[in-house]
Amino acid sequence: MSGGAKGVMAEDGVDRRGLMFVLSSPSGAGKTTLSRMLLESVPGLEMSVSVTTRSKRKGEIDGRDYRFIDVKQFRKMVKADQLLEHAKVFDNFYGTPREPVEEALRAGRDVLFDIDWQGTQQLRKKAKKDVVSVFILPPSARALMQRLHTRAQDSDEVIQGRMQRASGEMDHWKEYDHIVVNENIGIAFEAVRSILVAARLQRRRLIGMKTFVRGLQKQLEK
Repeated sequence: MSGGAKGVMAEDGVDRRGLMFVLSSPSGAGKTTLSRMLLESVPGLEMSVSVTTRSKRKGEIDGRDYRFIDVKQFRKMVKADQLLEHAKVFDNFYGTPREPVEEALRAGRDVLFDIDWQGTQQLRKKAKKDVVSVFILPPSARALMQRLHTRAQDSDEVIQGRMQRASGEMDHWKEYDHIVVNENIGIAFEAVRSILVAARLQRRRLIGMKTFVRGLQKQLEK
């Protein structure tokens, strides 16, 4: 993706290109809660809406939760390179459409991704300069187990499976830009939010800075 596309003017008056903000973690470590908190409190941040071949669940809305498509259409999107990342999970396909994300970045909006390490690797291959990644870790195995039980969403057998997978998922922590240990959700949120704010101020994202500085210089030369 080109870093020269025009973005929108930020609060400081400088045009900025958006970014892809990735949160990953083992199941139960807190990425979904942190994602929700970010979306509720940070202006200019929107959730990436994936396509999926699974059936729509009760309460889900097409276009808000997912875009529900069939396998044939999904494979066409993969073949046409219309997905930034995709994977097969429990016999269903999931993927991130490229165009809505690129449109948001060009407009200076940031896109939040709640994906695993494999999806993050695919994003980096296709859009490395636009990706800022954060890996969320639990403070201990015991805390992770307690959180999985507290959610009351899964059977004991499923929870054991998630705990076993967690070790392998944690092995990819070193592939991320930032690491946050979620011992306290409020403190973890402030850390993640601070990372996003700092990423927005990276020099390469401020595509209007050259014009802004020239304007300041002209004012000083009067």
